[in-house]
Amino acid sequence: MNKLILNTVVQEFIDLNLNSDISSLLLKCIPFEGVTTKEIIEQIEAKKRCEKKLPTWFKTESIYYPNKLNIEQTSSEITANYKANLISGNSLIDLTGGFGIDAYYFSQQVKSVIHCEINENLSEIVKHNYKALNVSNIECFNEDGIDALKHIDEPFDWIYIDPSRRDDSKKKVFLLSDCKPNVKTFQGLFLKYGGYVMVKTSPLLDIKATIGDLKHVKALHIVAVNNEVKELLWILERDYEAEFRIKTVNIKKSLQQVFEFNFEDETIATVNYTEPLTYLYEPNSAILKAGAFNSISSILNIPKLHKHSHLYTSEHLDDFPGRRFKIENVLPFNKKAFAKLGITKANVTTRNFPLSVGDIRKKFRIKDGGDNYLFFTTNLKDEKTILICSKI
Repeated sequence: MNKLILNTVVQEFIDLNLNSDISSLLLKCIPFEGVTTKEIIEQIEAKKRCEKKLPTWFKTESIYYPNKLNIEQTSSEITANYKANLISGNSLIDLTGGFGIDAYYFSQQVKSVIHCEINENLSEIVKHNYKALNVSNIECFNEDGIDALKHIDEPFDWIYIDPSRRDDSKKKVFLLSDCKPNVKTFQGLFLKYGGYVMVKTSPLLDIKATIGDLKHVKALHIVAVNNEVKELLWILERDYEAEFRIKTVNIKKSLQQVFEFNFEDETIATVNYTEPLTYLYEPNSAILKAGAFNSISSILNIPKLHKHSHLYTSEHLDDFPGRRFKIENVLPFNKKAFAKLGITKANVTTRNFPLSVGDIRKKFRIKDGGDNYLFFTTNLKDEKTILICSKI
């Protein structure tokens, strides 16, 4: 960590060039004694990435930024805040602290937080930034989190771990056993010292397979932001053996779409099927990731179009955790019948359909955009069909 970067003139230069062309800046001689052009560029690139993802850090003076890869890998403030609201108590240890976003938000809910980071430079950066942010209840340990847990040798209300999803060659990995540290190997240790353990995993992780890897799972939170799944949060409780619930949340600017169900109930949930009615519903990405295809129909009492289509319909408009549409027309999958409508621009979605969106656009000569929403799907009679909709 080069503290000369924190000098006022250097910080002013960084702020003035946040939107500058990086290639042009690299060709210039940036005149600051003791600070290299490379260091300045790294600060500019990293800070720029924080403008929307980490607005608190972006707006705070004297924040020191790590390389842009650390920024890419860290939680956003939106998801960190969500995680923090799941916990309470006196003590928490973050075993894989990184840039410290999660620990910062945990510190607003827990009296004492320990942030572990094995990278000495990053640990120093985080410690400096907590001072800039006026945080006083986080202690930074520059060591491996597993080692810290063992040598502290004290119980914690919560243990948080976000295993690294890159191998020794810096390639991305997704399986729990390929991440570092290996949660499967150390979960016994975690539950020895932590009453509760929160494990953050990749949104690409297979839920059914992971259930077999983890013990004492009490809940799984599937967190999406603006309909993009960002995190899977596994909550483990010492000695817990009962069934666990899955909570899906899609965080949007003005609301949160929330849906909960018991994982074991999905296979036995009662589902009704029907032809398209007046309204059409498309579940958000968190629900689709959860595989709650039957539970959402059963709990909300909204029929499906087909077992494998995962589209839902009703006669009266209902609240639904996803997109809602009014069905304006229903057509068979027929080019001539569709051509009579004169639609040349539309938003196209496929569900349980043999053709891709690209193939459909080419076949029907449909440009992207506009106010029409077309769903190419299969109905309960296994017939290919087109639903022409308007968005609600």
